[in-house]
Amino acid sequence: MSNQLQLTEEMSAGAARLRVDVYGGEPREHVLDDLSFLNYRLADVRISPEVTLAEPDIVWNQDGTKDVVYDGHVVTFTGPWPAGPIQKVIVAVLALRMEAVGLHPSHSAAVNYRGRTLLFLGGESNHGKSMGLIEAGVRGALQVASETTVIDEDGRAVMGSVDTFLRKRTEGTERSDKAAPNRGVEKFWGEMPSWSMYDGTPNIDLVIVPAIDGNFDPATNELIPFERQFQFLHSLQNYFLTNELLAPGHVMPMVDNDQLRRRRADFVARFCERPFFFIRAATPQVLLDEVEKIL
Repeated sequence: MSNQLQLTEEMSAGAARLRVDVYGGEPREHVLDDLSFLNYRLADVRISPEVTLAEPDIVWNQDGTKDVVYDGHVVTFTGPWPAGPIQKVIVAVLALRMEAVGLHPSHSAAVNYRGRTLLFLGGESNHGKSMGLIEAGVRGALQVASETTVIDEDGRAVMGSVDTFLRKRTEGTERSDKAAPNRGVEKFWGEMPSWSMYDGTPNIDLVIVPAIDGNFDPATNELIPFERQFQFLHSLQNYFLTNELLAPGHVMPMVDNDQLRRRRADFVARFCERPFFFIRAATPQVLLDEVEKIL
């Protein structure tokens, strides 16, 4: 195994920073050639012009037998790895660094509609946040976030993903069970509508947990405190990949811990003082009809 340092690179999302060191193998210009997945998942990830962190958060030894381990401080990859698993671990660790500076990535879309900011939440197993975003845009809403809404300690949406769908899956993340996003767009709108972006960091006023399923009649229920916190915690835990397989025989290391989860639960309790509604609807159009009744 070569101990030659090939690259030290630092990435940032807001005030959060993460350092990756790469050893051995061929020289590299960057850890990842494409940041589109990171920006899709964490809203706004940038390569820093200089390295400021004293120690790495992730180390990749490109030579050696394939492995991935976490010692409580550093995730270490060994051997040949495609970009997909590397970027997934970067997302998980950088999300933790974001939490440490008061920024909480939430698996949710957000819009400003009729003067209020709505969060379409990706909770435990519901579907419809992206379809809700599109239909809201058709009706004149301004997009705050698509795949991920980054929420600060005060409950404001301070950053948001721009792309509605992930257009390309990197090697190592291929999934035949994921339907092509354009099929849903074609079914409900014919072609992809267009809308404008919101400029600002709005407070989240209302949370919608959508469930779009053509087999059900419309149903809207306001959630009790436990249900709110249960669903919102799921949207935060989505980034730490506790049930993820990185490669055959290699599970995602457990980078989360009980102390971090307790802090996260405290934030969840504060955020979930807002009203939450679960809406079951056959189509995005019916979903937004129900939202308008609430408004």
